[in-house]
Amino acid sequence: MSSNPPSPAGAHFPPMELPSDLKTEYINLVRIVHSPSELVFDFAQLLPGTPTVEVRSRIVMSPLGAKLFFRAMEENLAKYEAAYGEINIPRDSSLASQLFRPAPPPSNPA
Repeated sequence: MSSNPPSPAGAHFPPMELPSDLKTEYINLVRIVHSPSELVFDFAQLLPGTPTVEVRSRIVMSPLGAKLFFRAMEENLAKYEAAYGEINIPRDSSLASQLFRPAPPPSNPA
């Protein structure tokens, strides 16, 4: 027996409208906290050499909404990997150290 509820036949969603002043943010860090009734996602930018993390957006979701979002992310990442190849996560160190390691010094040609 499947625990996934069936999709309503012919379900259509209204078109999404993007406001003309909508800002696009680059996010490379997410802090997630939760209570029994909601999950809070703080989307942030962590830039190399900066002492603080700047939270750019906070999204609050119900547990059901968060689970559906998680499922949608899984499905879309699977489609992405099918089209472009596997996304490899470094295993030998922390992800943060891989993303924010210092740039190597330029080599001097002899």
